[in-house]
Amino acid sequence: MTIKAVVFDIGGVLEQVKDEAWPKIWIGGWERRMNLPAGHVRAALTKRASTGGVMTGEMSETQVRELYAEVLGLDDHQAHQMMAEMWDAYCGELDIELTNFAAGLRPDFATAILSNSADGSRREEQRRYGFEELVDIIVYSHEVGVAKPDTAIFRLTEDRLGLKAHEIVFLDDYELNVQAARACGWHAVCHRDTAVSIKEIVVTIEQAAQLPG
Repeated sequence: MTIKAVVFDIGGVLEQVKDEAWPKIWIGGWERRMNLPAGHVRAALTKRASTGGVMTGEMSETQVRELYAEVLGLDDHQAHQMMAEMWDAYCGELDIELTNFAAGLRPDFATAILSNSADGSRREEQRRYGFEELVDIIVYSHEVGVAKPDTAIFRLTEDRLGLKAHEIVFLDDYELNVQAARACGWHAVCHRDTAVSIKEIVVTIEQAAQLPG
């Protein structure tokens, strides 16, 4: 059994960023800047609208900007600054060691990105990090209308790679997504530390090569 592709998540993996922490920090900063009480934005969004469709492309970048600008009471200049700060926080910093590892996998292996995302992610991440040149394919949830851990997005990625489930190893920092990938028949590693993840991917590839099939 041979692994033919390595698939990477972005946030918390290729990008060093805490997905659960940065929105609170970003929103909290703007609440303080606008002299609003902590929790104002969350309470207002609960009453006015849901941002739950961001990852599946049901809410555009423009709609996100307009919603947050309204809730925070921002003018156009402030709204522009808010979004710029959002993207800086969203994209974090590049994990150079892991990115170099990913780049070195080709041409021996196909490589891909599979990321839960929001409208504008491809533009912002390409501008900063050039992910389109790093891997063979990128599957963004907001572009395909389905997000991890839904089985459909793993099957779609298989189809785009032209590979079978057992030929893929996946790196993600959320255990739920790792378990979902394994349930689909993928090999999967839960990312906690770059050096450890690289070693585990290499070991997984080596072990798979020793299996029949």
